[in-house]
Amino acid sequence: MSPHSLDTRHLQSAPVKSHNDFFHKIGYVFKQPALLQEALTHRSFGSPHNERLEFLGDSALNCAVSALLFKQFPHLPEGNLSRLRANLVNQHALFELASALSLGDLIRLGEGERKSGGHHRPSILANALEAVIGAIYLEGGFPEVENFVNNLYKPLLQNLDLETLGKDAKTLLQEYLQAHKGALPEYTIITTSGEAHRQKFRVECVVAKFNIRTIGEGTSRRRAEQEAAKQAYELIIHR
Repeated sequence: MSPHSLDTRHLQSAPVKSHNDFFHKIGYVFKQPALLQEALTHRSFGSPHNERLEFLGDSALNCAVSALLFKQFPHLPEGNLSRLRANLVNQHALFELASALSLGDLIRLGEGERKSGGHHRPSILANALEAVIGAIYLEGGFPEVENFVNNLYKPLLQNLDLETLGKDAKTLLQEYLQAHKGALPEYTIITTSGEAHRQKFRVECVVAKFNIRTIGEGTSRRRAEQEAAKQAYELIIHR
């Protein structure tokens, strides 16, 4: 599994056509339909929307994931637990989980947001999942949040590589090459384009030991280097 993604194959990927389908997927049945509706309402649709529930769900999720990791990895030190939690609750991880749950099928969006593809936007899906967790907390209390989080995350923890999780691509590539007595990768800016405040960088990453050249693009040199390093690292470990 790539260190930059979660393995969500344990979640059903079929689209949800109703709230009952969603209840089956998440293992929780809402007794207050209005509460779930609020959790699935983006501010572009109108009020009440899900931002307050998102705030609550963010805290409940962090606490539940912390408890899960504390129990699951009794020998991990605090720093490793914090790094692991950060990678399980960031926007990218929540977006992948929300997508696997087909949460976008149920989110209510304003017309403009809907036409621009809001149902697939990472920030909207991640925030909606946090809002659903906040709604579960309000209705069922923290034990129900823990049960939901355990069902969602426990299968993921079985496939995690604790050595690589949380490290950025450049660090992973550098550590791998050092361990295999290879020269450090070389990064070269190929082109820059766009106005000063909206530049796009193209960077080449060269790994001489494995005769690998990759190109990364980004809105900053650092992002472009990270993208190039990610491609190079994945080519090496899957060669």
